[in-house]
Amino acid sequence: MKKIFLLIAIVLGLLATKVNAQQRQTKYGNNVRVYHNRSNTQASPVRFGIRAGGNLAQWEGETMNSAQDLLDVTDGSVKKQMREGFHIGGYVTIPVIQGFEIEPGLQYSQKGTKLTGKVPIEAVDFLNTNVTITNKAEYIDLPVLARVYVGEGFNIFAGPQVSYLVSNKVKAEAGALGFNALNKEWNMNSGFRQVDVAVTGGLGYRFTNGFNVSAGYDYGLSTVDANGSFDTYNRVVKASLGYTF
Repeated sequence: MKKIFLLIAIVLGLLATKVNAQQRQTKYGNNVRVYHNRSNTQASPVRFGIRAGGNLAQWEGETMNSAQDLLDVTDGSVKKQMREGFHIGGYVTIPVIQGFEIEPGLQYSQKGTKLTGKVPIEAVDFLNTNVTITNKAEYIDLPVLARVYVGEGFNIFAGPQVSYLVSNKVKAEAGALGFNALNKEWNMNSGFRQVDVAVTGGLGYRFTNGFNVSAGYDYGLSTVDANGSFDTYNRVVKASLGYTF
């Protein structure tokens, strides 16, 4: 986890250095200093920010629909659920024209899916048996968003996103009478696609003090498995709180 956050910090730091150098070159190029009349409307400067929030992730597609048909046969004993997780990272806001910005970002994001169930035998209902299988996929997301402001602070954003799978684990839990009988986790990177392509979009609001809130949705375009044999894709609902410096 620490290595992931360090990687995000290094990439954002390098990007900040490059942007600042380009701004200085533009302002002082050819040893001619350019002065602006303060009465003229000036474009906002490039700004940096941090963002974090919660995820609700699941897999969707024809394969998962077929699996749901099988789960329905269990009469509710087994259910598909969304995996709870979080995301955290940073972004750069690049103004293009008034009311329109380009926002590349870099963040760590937890995705995957979850199945929960119980033993469908009435005679052992008193044991309160339960089983949970969770796919714990962890990605580094690189979204490039186009953000359009439609009012004072309100904005709509959308754009492509490329994600790199850094870890993929499966966790199995089972218990009865409130006691854990099984709690095991193992790596499962083989067969899973390392690079995931998606489109993302949503709504946001930025306050004048730099704080911002947003709600978005990641719609995966690449199958979760590397060979594309299973028609299954990542879907993620996100709620975020950020700050633009």
